[in-house]
Amino acid sequence: MIPRIDSVALTASTNDDVMALARAGASEGYWLRADVQSGGRGRQGRQWQSPVGNLYASTLVRLRAEDPSAASLAFVIGIAAHVTLAPLGGPHELKLKWPNDLLLNGAKCAGMLLEREKDGVVLGIGVNLASAPEIAGRLTASFHDGSAAPFDPAALLVDLARNFAEKLARWRAEPLQRTLADWESRAHAIGTPLSVSLSADEKLEGHYDGLASDGALFLRMTDGTRRQVHAADVDIIRERI
Repeated sequence: MIPRIDSVALTASTNDDVMALARAGASEGYWLRADVQSGGRGRQGRQWQSPVGNLYASTLVRLRAEDPSAASLAFVIGIAAHVTLAPLGGPHELKLKWPNDLLLNGAKCAGMLLEREKDGVVLGIGVNLASAPEIAGRLTASFHDGSAAPFDPAALLVDLARNFAEKLARWRAEPLQRTLADWESRAHAIGTPLSVSLSADEKLEGHYDGLASDGALFLRMTDGTRRQVHAADVDIIRERI
C-alpha cells in the first residue's frame, strides 16, 4: 500500500495539523510534510528550528485494543527512520539513542515526538538533511555535511512512510521483544556512559544496560545496581579531558 502523503509550504506544526485531523476522524496512515514550520517543537515543548531543506513530517496511528503500549511506537518510528536514513550517512556511524533521537557520528541529526489523544497517536519526525541548528550544550549534525548534493525531503518521506508501515505491521503481528531487539541492534552499545535527567533537580549517571521488556531504559549505576528509567532526557557522556 502506498501511504497518503500531503505536503504544504508552511505550517506552524505538522503534529498540530495531524492531531486536528485525528480529532476530525482521519484514518491511520496519513502523512503530512511541511517545507518550513513556524512553530515546530520537540519533547517537553522545546522549540524545533525548521529551516527549509530539512524534513518535517507527522503521521497518525490509530491504536487497537490488542496493540502494544502506545509509548513503544517510539521504537517503531526510530527503526523506520534508521532504515531510511542509514544509506545517506555513507561511512558515518548512525545510531539510535533512547528515547527518540538519531545520532550521526555522535551528534543529533534527527528527533521524534509522540503525542496522543484517545486512540490517536501522532508521530512527528524532524531530520537535519540540509542544515543543523545550533543548540547550546548539544552536538548537532546534518546529512549534507560532507555530501556534495542536497537530499530531497519529499522523496525521502516516501521511503520513510513505506518503512514505517512495514515496521508498524510487525509491531502488531509479532511479540514486542522483536521490535525492541531490532532497536537495540541499531543503538549505542551496552556500557555507553549516560547522563539521565529525570527532572530539573534529579540527574543520574551510569551506563546503558539495554531495554526492559516494556522498552524502559536500564541504567547500570556505579555501585552495580540497575535502575529502570521510563521517562527522562538522556545524553551520552563524552570523554572528559
